[in-house]
Amino acid sequence: MAPPNNRKLLIVGAGASGLPSLRHALLYGVDVVCFELTNQVGGLWNYKPQETDLSSVMKTTVINTSKEMTAYSDFPPEGTMANFMHNTEMYRYLQNYSDHYELDKHIKFNHKVNSIDRNEDYDKTGKWKVNYTDDKGVTHVTVFDGVLLCSGHHTTPNWPTKFRGQDEFKGRIIHSHSYKDHRGYEDKTVVVVGIGNSGGDVAVELSRIAKQVYLVTRRGTWVFNRIFDYGKPIDMVMNRKFLSDLRSIVPAWLSNTVVEAKLNMRFDHKAYGLKPAHRVFGAHPTVNDELPNRIACGTVRIKPNIANFTEYGIVFQDGSKIEHVDEVTVFVVMSTGFSFEFGLVEKGELIKVNNNHVSLYQYMFPTDLSDHNSLAIIGLVQPFGSIMPLSEMQARVYMEQFTGNNVVPSKREMIDNVHDKLEKMARRYVKSNRHTIQVDYVDYIEELAKLIGAQLDMKQLWKEDPWLAYKVYFGPRVPYIYRLNGPHKWKEARNAILSVDERVLMATNDHSQVEPDYSVLYIVGILLVALILLYILF
Repeated sequence: MAPPNNRKLLIVGAGASGLPSLRHALLYGVDVVCFELTNQVGGLWNYKPQETDLSSVMKTTVINTSKEMTAYSDFPPEGTMANFMHNTEMYRYLQNYSDHYELDKHIKFNHKVNSIDRNEDYDKTGKWKVNYTDDKGVTHVTVFDGVLLCSGHHTTPNWPTKFRGQDEFKGRIIHSHSYKDHRGYEDKTVVVVGIGNSGGDVAVELSRIAKQVYLVTRRGTWVFNRIFDYGKPIDMVMNRKFLSDLRSIVPAWLSNTVVEAKLNMRFDHKAYGLKPAHRVFGAHPTVNDELPNRIACGTVRIKPNIANFTEYGIVFQDGSKIEHVDEVTVFVVMSTGFSFEFGLVEKGELIKVNNNHVSLYQYMFPTDLSDHNSLAIIGLVQPFGSIMPLSEMQARVYMEQFTGNNVVPSKREMIDNVHDKLEKMARRYVKSNRHTIQVDYVDYIEELAKLIGAQLDMKQLWKEDPWLAYKVYFGPRVPYIYRLNGPHKWKEARNAILSVDERVLMATNDHSQVEPDYSVLYIVGILLVALILLYILF
């Protein structure tokens, strides 16, 4: 724990991004308080059965990133926790994290932030004036030296432009933001619009109890299974430093072809009506274990975009129709993503968002406020992998800057970084509002780690601890790696890294012993280790 720091920091939100931000603020000795709108931590992982403006998972939601890749850097999950946790178990992990580090002591629940404005002396001090309502309904104004916005980007439903005839449609239309569970959809005809993760989950769940589910997609998608070969979690296989380095030197078409071939071995995307025109790394992937099975069973049918609504039915662009039969009401669930805005900050005029495009250095610091960098956004990224370790690393970057270590570059460099990322995204991804904050997990967390000196000197590590070096380079890029070095090193980091396989195995068979991995990746890794050691020693 660092010596006390008298600078006052406000964290808005006690969800999956706010909690690690609070944890690291305390490590830095900052005078910090967190305002949470509800009466509990957890954010969207705190399931809310009633419809509200607040984001919430569905009752049956299971995380699509594995527990080890989702954990915070100094809080490994329990071995008996599922590798892909149900939302109740995910919530318990967050609550345990808060309890373990006594974060609740610094959280003011049922506190609503009404507005955030630059203080009168902002040009000189970088301070912010915050108007908020406390848990007794009393409004206050307090000045803070810094503000972290950790309220997430799944708050404002994105509705598509209305289809022809939609206003005259007599069925029911909701956004997936409002979908909680299957009740009320029994024996109904359901149209799910959008094949992202939410759309796939809703379609699969309702296919068990609805009369028929139609899944509408304009472009198709590549579908990943949570489980890879030999039962390994997919994100633990894909997010490895050596694979990241390999992808940086091989042509993009080759990386895409290899992964697409692997996905088509599971099921032929063209035969199932899902094959998109874009390459697999050209869009955010859909993770769904059951969708191809439901399509094969006929309980989910893939359809092109909607052409128009009729009074009681729907016409698709291929000419097929859903007509009103047997008095069965057609239900439509728009799983069309979310948009984000920053209306709290000077009524949205300071951090301007246009079709989910916003000028933020490292998706954190508004470039128009680069004179002080005392306000930042945490968790506004969309990786193939978990957001939580990235949010934590963003918080560490902010704390370094906030406590005077000046890790953020000049305004010109910040703007250049933003433009560079936008150009790379435009070249790689399908044009879409969902691809404005896309990042590659390993590359992005490495960028942030370098800013604060948490990256590893691999050559030195190979000399001093070859087994650990092997694990961190050829193994999954688990968050604990970034507590071996840099500010606030964690003494248990090495053990947490080396025991990853044991905790993964315990989730499915707590009576088994971790056995040597003789997969192709392991054999290739051993050969490369030998070559590296020969290079270092001779």
